[in-house]
Amino acid sequence: MLYMEISAIMNLQQIENEALHLPEEARAQLAQKLFDSLDARAESDRVSIEWLLEAQRRAEDLDRGIVRPIPSEEVAHKARALLG
Repeated sequence: MLYMEISAIMNLQQIENEALHLPEEARAQLAQKLFDSLDARAESDRVSIEWLLEAQRRAEDLDRGIVRPIPSEEVAHKARALLG
């Protein structure tokens, strides 16, 4: 396991060294792609958390009787009727 960690660090150092020797425009493009990849992950996590909170809110509404569940068949029937 330690060998893999050392190997990964060496590979990261090699990548960093290569990247730092790229022309400025190429470094900027690489930096943007790396940043976007982090931002996409953060956005995905944020959306997942928001959906979890929404699911919890809906479950609480059902438990309290604020809303009533509608069978999927009924929803599908109404959707087909609306779409004509």
